[in-house]
Amino acid sequence: MEPGQEAIAALREVAYLLERANESSRRASAFRRAAHTLEQLDAGEWQALAGRNAWTSLPGIGDSTAGVIGETLAGGTASYLARLRAAKRPLAAEGSLREALRGDLHSHTQESDGSVPLEEMAQAAADLGHEYLAITDHSPRLRIANGLSVERLTAQLDHIARYNEIAPLRVLTGIEVDILSDGRLDQRPDLLAGLDVVVASVHSELRMPSDQMTLRMVAAVANPVVDVLGHCTGRLVAGERGARAPSSFDAEVVFEACRQFGVAVEINCRPERSDPPDDLLALAAEMGCDFSLNTDAHAPGQLEFVAYGVERAESAGITAGRIITTWPLQDLLGRTRR
Repeated sequence: MEPGQEAIAALREVAYLLERANESSRRASAFRRAAHTLEQLDAGEWQALAGRNAWTSLPGIGDSTAGVIGETLAGGTASYLARLRAAKRPLAAEGSLREALRGDLHSHTQESDGSVPLEEMAQAAADLGHEYLAITDHSPRLRIANGLSVERLTAQLDHIARYNEIAPLRVLTGIEVDILSDGRLDQRPDLLAGLDVVVASVHSELRMPSDQMTLRMVAAVANPVVDVLGHCTGRLVAGERGARAPSSFDAEVVFEACRQFGVAVEINCRPERSDPPDDLLALAAEMGCDFSLNTDAHAPGQLEFVAYGVERAESAGITAGRIITTWPLQDLLGRTRR
């Protein structure tokens, strides 16, 4: 590997390890941006900057990223990277459920509020042994997350079709569609009907009265295009955004609707969500629901959050056969394309 490529790889590894450890997303993004900046340099620019050790003269490169570049180009392992490697720990013990998982049905790219293009997410998923990955960027109403309009979603579908000709795994078309206050879905019905996977989630009016929230969620679950009910309570237990109490709804009614309409309840693996809470996860399991174990990853390293969901599913006694992300691709698509 050329020295320049080694520096780019080191920056990306730092970003990945920060993401995996659920560290500051802003810090991880800074290392990814630095890697992208280096990729744009020609040979002459590389030589001039390396000769003067002038990496901080580039936009977006500060002392930490420049340190990784300089130490890598000097022929060693950057100290920042060495510390992260030393701190890396297994997120969960390997076991039958982890080994049974075949894919992930909830991930985001830079088209909405993720940090990298879909190609980088797909490669990271393939490196973890996944057979498929659904790209589920946000729907248009969620402007804070740069939700995709009809035109942008259509363009993404074309992009995925072309990429699947060379992809290291099967990239599934999808969306995390916002459940509007009246239970309608925030995207054109014909587009939703053509996707491989539709994850429906509540992102607004989270403090709606319980009876209204129940009706809202049941209306979405009953919609024949919906495959997965995403992070059902909307709670946050930690993280950069702080804590947020779970929404209130009649969980028995909502989970019974999921069971009857064949909609999987998402086990959201993000540590700051851990949604559903333990009591609701146990209730959904007792009621006979199926589940989708999803990372809701917004960056490549976060795809390893799957380990947290595995621990919770095993603690709740949920067997692999009830988790649709353990199913072979054709069985999965046979369900989602009902």
